Formats: sequence, C-alpha cells, structure tokens
Amino acid sequence: MAKPDLSRVHEFYHNYINLVTENDLMEAFRKESHSIIHFFENIPSSKYDYRYAEGKWTTKEVLQHIIDAERVFIYRALTFARKDSTPLPKFDEDLFAANSKAASRIWNDLIEEFRAVRKSAEYMFGSFDAEQLENSGIASNHSNYVLGMGYILIGHALHHQNIVKERYLKK
Repeated sequence: MAKPDLSRVHEFYHNYINLVTENDLMEAFRKESHSIIHFFENIPSSKYDYRYAEGKWTTKEVLQHIIDAERVFIYRALTFARKDSTPLPKFDEDLFAANSKAASRIWNDLIEEFRAVRKSAEYMFGSFDAEQLENSGIASNHSNYVLGMGYILIGHALHHQNIVKERYLKK
C-alpha cells in the first residue's frame, strides 16, 4: 500500500508523514522501529536529564512523550478502524509531559516501554486489512484515517529523534 493521501490528513501531520521514506507501512515499522530504539539505546547517560534550554523537555521527557503519543495514535487508529464515529479529543502534549514524572523513570525502562508500545502498534496495524486502513474519523476536530495514523506514529518518533540529535546531543 502506498503512503497516505495527504489530502485526507490535517496539514499539521504532513511533516511527520514525509519523514517516513518507505512506501509500505509494515516495512516502515520494521525499519524505523529498530532504528529509533537503537538511537535511544545509545544516548549517553549524561544526557538523560539534559534540556537544551529553559522550559524545554529533558531527553527522558521527550522519550516519555513519544511513548504517550504512540498510545494516543494507536487508540485513534483502532477507533477509526472499528468504525466508531465518536470524535476524539485533542491530545495536550504539554499537560501529559508536565504530569509524566519522567524524571523519576529509569532510562532502560523507558526504552523497553517504547519497544513494547511500538511492537503493539506494529501488530495492530499489521492486523488491519485494506478496508480498515482506509477508515476515517475525527480527532482534534480534524479528519484523519487509519493509514495516515500509522505513518504519523512512525514519523512523529523520527521527528523527535531528529530534534534530540540536533539540540540535545550536539553539546
């Protein structure tokens, strides 16, 4: 199956989708999941609690945010795939981050949690047939669809990986 039709996805998510180079969702899961896990496994411990500027998230908070967002995207995709027409609420990432208590988390536990959540997403998206991947719904007051959510989920993690590379690890 080709990459998502961007006309069916809110413009806010286009950058995430465009970060994913694979044209097959399951291939993207296999390749990018391994890559991002490897990336976070190799961050030096001196950077776990680092924030590049006042008011910015720590590296732990970034990883916790990725985990939280994956769960939100998974729920949205499942809701759309099952044809539940209930509009889904906005995801307040700053509220989630402020209440995540990521600072008290063990780094390797965060990595293992990401690995488990991502594997769960991979199994779920792998179970969807062509019809389910085309189902749509409303989240954050915007239309989206299941295939789009899969690419958003992967691209979102890549987006944050790029930010960590550029702003957290260069110093």
